[in-house]
Amino acid sequence: MYSVNAPVPGRVRQLASRLYPDLHGFDRVRETHSLLVKRLGDAADVSELQRRAHRTLAGTPAVEAAVTGVEYFPDPPVGSAPVVYLAVESPGLESIHADLADVFEPVPDLEGADYVPHVTLARGGDESAARRLSERDIEPIRWTVSELEFFDGRHRLPVSRVSLPA
Repeated sequence: MYSVNAPVPGRVRQLASRLYPDLHGFDRVRETHSLLVKRLGDAADVSELQRRAHRTLAGTPAVEAAVTGVEYFPDPPVGSAPVVYLAVESPGLESIHADLADVFEPVPDLEGADYVPHVTLARGGDESAARRLSERDIEPIRWTVSELEFFDGRHRLPVSRVSLPA
């Protein structure tokens, strides 16, 4: 599965690292962190996916984003529950997602109107632990998303990047 992701700044990765000891009771804990903007699908020719995405992103400006807290999905539409994540507020990323969803079919129950910008920390495990984590206060982390990356989910690495404005 290919996707468009927004890289997160070091301050967000540092926050995730500080929270890491409190994630020990979860089935899967993320070691690396990014922010999924839109799944593009699978393709034999990734360059065609990139061309379509580039056309869609043409003229897109850099956007502001902020991690505002720790939250969790108690019953995600796919995968094990709960999912603990860093909540991200960004009307700009939501707009980019909507533009890409007009071109690349949204995944039902995850994208389109159901899209929630976030950085996953862990999944599976005890919901009470997720609830405790969500009660923690954190200082908001604000940054400018000035590039997006095309991400290869199978190999878990970026294929290429596009600077914003695109």
